[in-house]
Amino acid sequence: MVLMTDGETNNGKLPLHKYHRYLDEAGDITFYGKGKVPIIGSERVSSYFLMGMLTLNEPVEGIRKKIVDLQIQIANDPYFQSVPSILKKKSKNGYFLHAKDDVPEIRKMAFELITNIDCYFDAVIGRKDYSIYEKKHNGNQSEFYADLLSHLLIDNFNDQDRIVLNIAHRSKCTTHKNLEKGLEKATIIAANKYPDNLISCTMVFNVQQPTTEPIINLVDYFLWALQRKCERNENRYFDFIESKIRSVVPLYHKEDES
Repeated sequence: MVLMTDGETNNGKLPLHKYHRYLDEAGDITFYGKGKVPIIGSERVSSYFLMGMLTLNEPVEGIRKKIVDLQIQIANDPYFQSVPSILKKKSKNGYFLHAKDDVPEIRKMAFELITNIDCYFDAVIGRKDYSIYEKKHNGNQSEFYADLLSHLLIDNFNDQDRIVLNIAHRSKCTTHKNLEKGLEKATIIAANKYPDNLISCTMVFNVQQPTTEPIINLVDYFLWALQRKCERNENRYFDFIESKIRSVVPLYHKEDES
């Protein structure tokens, strides 16, 4: 995939950072094991599912360079040469930032990079509740995913005439059906929420890999920090980058919550 730079604009009018957004997720959408046995909160099954979106306020090209430069620095640093997660990535498609796998020293470097970028982050947190899942989402993972995605998107329809949603590839979630279902629901909610505004924004999805769009890797870090706060009550990572976080919306904390 060929990445555009901020020199390439939307119909010659806007730089990329004005109409591109970057999305990822954290946690999982698993509710039941075999035989529909409830397994939320068990080993390797999260209690929350999170989605986040990063908006940039400075040129995309410069931010990509900062991320790529840091990744090259880490990959070539003798101090990290024996770290298994780095060796594994280098042996495949090359090293890239990934908070879950990265060692603490690298996490610090990545979080410091975030604090030096002009950006803001929005997120939704879906608490996994069996009753709400069955009643609101019909016990269907696709409906659960689409509902969260819609809440993440609803306040962005009036930003630009066209928005490109660069979303990290996830085989189980980022299917065309799921993405379109979430976008359709977001359009309906936005029309009801802002009845006086004519929604003319066109949103399109661009499914990305972390090795081809490095900005996605920063979204991963934002979500990892928020996930640690939700799942473990560990706040220090979130607190460090809190100035870059514009909104965090909790969902499904009451049975009647929309």
